[in-house]
Amino acid sequence: MSSEFIFISGFLVFIVAMLAIDLGLFGKADKPVSMKQAALMSGVWVAFALIFYGLILRFGHLLHHIDSFAALQQVNIRNAHNLTLAPDDFANDLALYRQNLGLEFITGYVVEYALSVDNIFVMVLIFTAFAVNPKYYHKVLLWGIIGAVVMRFAFIFLGATLLEQFHWILYLFGAFLVYTGISMYINRNEEQEIDTEKHRVVRFASKYFAVHPRFEGGNFFVKIDGRKLITPLLLVLLIIEVTDLVFAVDSIPAIFSVTRDPYIVFFSNIFAILGLRSMFFLLVNIIDKFHYLKTGLAVLLAFIGLKMLAGDYAAKVGLTTGVSLLVILGILSTSVIASLLFPRKKEA
Repeated sequence: MSSEFIFISGFLVFIVAMLAIDLGLFGKADKPVSMKQAALMSGVWVAFALIFYGLILRFGHLLHHIDSFAALQQVNIRNAHNLTLAPDDFANDLALYRQNLGLEFITGYVVEYALSVDNIFVMVLIFTAFAVNPKYYHKVLLWGIIGAVVMRFAFIFLGATLLEQFHWILYLFGAFLVYTGISMYINRNEEQEIDTEKHRVVRFASKYFAVHPRFEGGNFFVKIDGRKLITPLLLVLLIIEVTDLVFAVDSIPAIFSVTRDPYIVFFSNIFAILGLRSMFFLLVNIIDKFHYLKTGLAVLLAFIGLKMLAGDYAAKVGLTTGVSLLVILGILSTSVIASLLFPRKKEA
């Protein structure tokens, strides 16, 4: 049994265990999540991500079962780490590789976590439009995240396979991110609306399934006269899943700008997704205060897209992973601070 299999299996077992604990502890308790609980859980997930970062710094070489300089060199070339290795100092090469891997993980985690905030804007809009009782938010988001983990797994490894076979796709991703960033900036002040009757997911479900017109507590299904109907709460869950699918089209290519290692893309993506639910409850009542955040995310996407288009030249001009992390943190902190210093004026 290879160390690579053990590493990945251990991570998946941890994720399944955490979700199972969440289902067991909170699945039967339909009640609103307090700000205190949300802050605590957000801190827990960030702590888990930092612990995992420490594991990568110590055992990252096991991820690809690197036990020789030849194996390290192969991984370095395949995943485009661009490390300068010395054949006569394998121990130092491993330490350098693990340090770089850890930096890629943290940078990817920050990028995904930041882009998830835009997802929260839409989630709040969905819950509000469908008049979902706040005590059912937790249940919908939990099942939504379980679905997102599965979809992200498929997306990431499909993307990694395509990039390995067709390198030019990286430039396609970069151009798409620049376009998305510009579009987000242009439309940053537009009011988003959701038509609960004409939404594509609602129309699709109404066409192929029997839909109950009213909420039935926290149930996704209800049986009436022997017929099993889906409730509006399941429609909300489906819309959130489709929304996450759309956001994945932006966020996954963005992390591939940081690292080509599919495992690191997956790890950073999943840790951010798992922390999204607690961050939602932390920001749900105050997210409107960060009105410059969309501008910051637009600049962030454009920056990442341009970095991808620059290819190897980005590192040559000093735009390394570490520098990119500082730039990303600078963009995010500037947008948050500007929102607090210059609050949006209330309309008369």
